[in-house]
Amino acid sequence: MRQRTDYPTFPDAELERRHRAFHGLMAQEGVDAALIYGSGRYASDIYWLSDWPSSREAYLLMQSGQEPVILMQLFNHFPMARVMSWIKDVRWAGANTTNSVVDLIRERGLAAKKIGLVGSISYQVYNRLREQYPNASFVDLGGKLRMMRTIKSAEEIERIRVASKFTDDSIRAMAEGLREGLREDEIPALIEPVYLKQGGYAGIHFMSSMPMRAPDFPVPSQFHSSRKLQKGDCLITEISGAYSGYSGQIHRTFSIGEGPTPEWQKMHDAAMEAFEILSRLIKEGATTTEAEEAAEIIHRRGYSTYDDLVHGVNQYPPIFQTKTRKRHESREMTFRENMVIVIQPNLMTEDEKMGLQFGETLVVKKNGCESLNAYPREWVTCKS
Repeated sequence: MRQRTDYPTFPDAELERRHRAFHGLMAQEGVDAALIYGSGRYASDIYWLSDWPSSREAYLLMQSGQEPVILMQLFNHFPMARVMSWIKDVRWAGANTTNSVVDLIRERGLAAKKIGLVGSISYQVYNRLREQYPNASFVDLGGKLRMMRTIKSAEEIERIRVASKFTDDSIRAMAEGLREGLREDEIPALIEPVYLKQGGYAGIHFMSSMPMRAPDFPVPSQFHSSRKLQKGDCLITEISGAYSGYSGQIHRTFSIGEGPTPEWQKMHDAAMEAFEILSRLIKEGATTTEAEEAAEIIHRRGYSTYDDLVHGVNQYPPIFQTKTRKRHESREMTFRENMVIVIQPNLMTEDEKMGLQFGETLVVKKNGCESLNAYPREWVTCKS
């Protein structure tokens, strides 16, 4: 087998720290074991605990006083899992994953124990566990694990820093490559090679193009049209480059052949103003309530918002909107040092025909925020 050093890995001390933290959570919640589900590439919590990006589907059993076990699919992914996983006991989940999970609970003597659950565990697995082990009890640990993971280690921040550099590089490639006549659905071909050549991959590249003098959409779109860019267009974007399970994010607006019209410049200035206010306010000890109230400057400038105002990197908490545009009740959170967040004011007109997004990725520090992006904070004008 190849050595794990051929792949991006975290130091043993970092994985040991994560396991201690998770066992601390288990002890706090009084559970004897935790069953964690993940699917797809870089299945977050399993990756975080194993240093293996996961694959089709996987279950990880963490148990007090016992070595952890991974049950995984698919069979042809099994050799790679054994190479990359920091956890040594990696097993193919067999022809029926549900049966294998049920058998593992019996094998580990957990039939009458309290078990924490994390992730979107399938109905089939959960139902069989309840049927087979009526004396066991199950509690959700997913939310508490997400909260624990909001504060990033130095090693995680360094990986996000790499992803943020990739993101900056992709914005430069767009600034150089955007031109009149380019189809919107061709733009990803400018972006993705930037990541691939450096060992990364695309997180998201949302974007919407429109004539500046006839705007018709308020947010970067998740799907790309076949519309051709024209002189006098603007392109609003939300771009994330990623590296080994961690992504950066940046929001910039481009125009083709000319700079912003007065209406677009005014909106862009207001978005930058909100961003600067928030990046100064958010620090160790500040609260989400304070940030929501500070962002009301957007509404006083005559605009509304659509997207989240702030979210943790990789969509971790805190996630909130302005006070006026609050969509759900959520408890107040206090910002802590080494949270990594995206501040991303998405301003729009009340009729939802004109909008742009401005923002980037930042680390919360004791006295403010440190940006992980180096690309200039400006409107980007491209030659036609």
